[in-house]
Amino acid sequence: MDPVIVVGAGPVGLSMALALAGQGVPCVLLDEGPGKDEPRPARTVALHADTAAMVHRLGCATLRDEGTYFAAWRTMRRGRDAQRITFEDGPAPAHLPQHALTRGLRDAALAHPLVQLVTESRLDSVEQDGHGVTAHTRGAETTWWRGSYLVGCDGARSTVRKLLGIRFPGRTAVERHAVAALRTELPWPGEALLHRGQANGVDEVTARPLADGVYRLDWLLPARGDLVTPDALVTLIRDTLALWCGGTTPPYDLLDTGVHTLHHRLARRWRDGRAFLAGDAAHLLGALGTQGVEEGLRDAENLAWKLAIAWHQGASEELLDSYEAERRRAVAARLRAADQAMPALRAGGGLRTYLPGAARSAESLLTDGHLGRGPLGAEPVYAPPVAVREVPTATEPGGPVANVPVTAPDGSTVPLRDQLGRGRLLVVLVAPGTGVWDRRHWLGAGLMPRLAAAVSALPVRTELLVADGYPGAAAHTVLLVRPDGHLAATFAGVRPAELYEAADAVRHGAPSASGSAAPAPRPAPVID
Repeated sequence: MDPVIVVGAGPVGLSMALALAGQGVPCVLLDEGPGKDEPRPARTVALHADTAAMVHRLGCATLRDEGTYFAAWRTMRRGRDAQRITFEDGPAPAHLPQHALTRGLRDAALAHPLVQLVTESRLDSVEQDGHGVTAHTRGAETTWWRGSYLVGCDGARSTVRKLLGIRFPGRTAVERHAVAALRTELPWPGEALLHRGQANGVDEVTARPLADGVYRLDWLLPARGDLVTPDALVTLIRDTLALWCGGTTPPYDLLDTGVHTLHHRLARRWRDGRAFLAGDAAHLLGALGTQGVEEGLRDAENLAWKLAIAWHQGASEELLDSYEAERRRAVAARLRAADQAMPALRAGGGLRTYLPGAARSAESLLTDGHLGRGPLGAEPVYAPPVAVREVPTATEPGGPVANVPVTAPDGSTVPLRDQLGRGRLLVVLVAPGTGVWDRRHWLGAGLMPRLAAAVSALPVRTELLVADGYPGAAAHTVLLVRPDGHLAATFAGVRPAELYEAADAVRHGAPSASGSAAPAPRPAPVID
């Protein structure tokens, strides 16, 4: 079968190709550029638990080497401390320059035998038929490519989206931020800061730590104000640092600056036959703490396992359609929450009028957005495909699973999210006490033989895991987890028929698995 063509080699395109390759699907990754990015320390990415785990699974070494985890999150109002949040009960956000993330993903892609990265290749046509997609590129050489599917991850000005004739409506210049990356010492080493109601004429500024004593600072600007001159930016930096450091500007080394204009846009369609959109090609968002790159990574995680099923064994139209249904709905909800909250946040009004159930404090809502919580930041919840008998757990059906330790088939104990992204469903048995026993002693005892037999009869490839506990789950609870880490169903004990029904619903009735596919040959272009 032909490889999947991925257009665009930014963080989303690289992640898409690696996620597919990790599930045995060969990819041609078309990069319009030369294969390297200019370092821009002021352009950064914040990753929360699910996306950080995904990037780690994809083999991105720079997350470990250059990523910084917030020691705490501090909020201030008019120069006074309002709140300080530590991360004792969960992982802190990871923060790193976007060029470092891209470099780490590119290195992983270059090392993977199923990813063919082609630089200086500009897409100029796409044609589809009932068996695949034909793409034409220009650049160092004019080339035709043949793929089973095509995914456009080529950014806000997406050529793929334009060639497919998909509209991209929304709002322009929702917010503007002046941005600077600088090395300095602040009174709160390693801590991120949200400061609102400043005395220097700027209503909101954030400071987020990077490696080697560097911070990224963002100042909220009027949406349609004057141009930010270098002198004006230096004044902002000096006044802000002095405000935080007792009235005296500390020494600082200015590394990078810029003005970041935020737009809110949502493509009308994310699928056209065998072609899909992901990342900025499908959506633009970023106001009030949300992260566009992170939502693009979630697009890649959602689509990759569905295309992997399609590539290996064939997939129903409903399964492929579910990518747009789930991801577009999730991003639309995020955009809607931001658009509803912004008038109150920027005008100082009450929030409950706009977001029922939201905290009264604007700082709290913004903090939730930055920390991956609440309506502006929480991981998405997807509607379960079928109603099954549910057993209560702390995870909402369709929500992201807790990253509990599990025992893998080889007997090792690993975080649950380390087992994701392999194109398999996960069945997790909650069995308190198993953690103190060697795996060979309980593999043939209790519920395990019946559960193992039920798992082996499922219509898709599945891995059986055991957890000593799971938040809110009773002993002998069985969890069915999608390949992207979202909870599909829960059962009280072993229920083979219901487990089969739920697994079949997750794949939307795709053809049955026929065993592992043979390793695919490295894809090659057809040269004019």
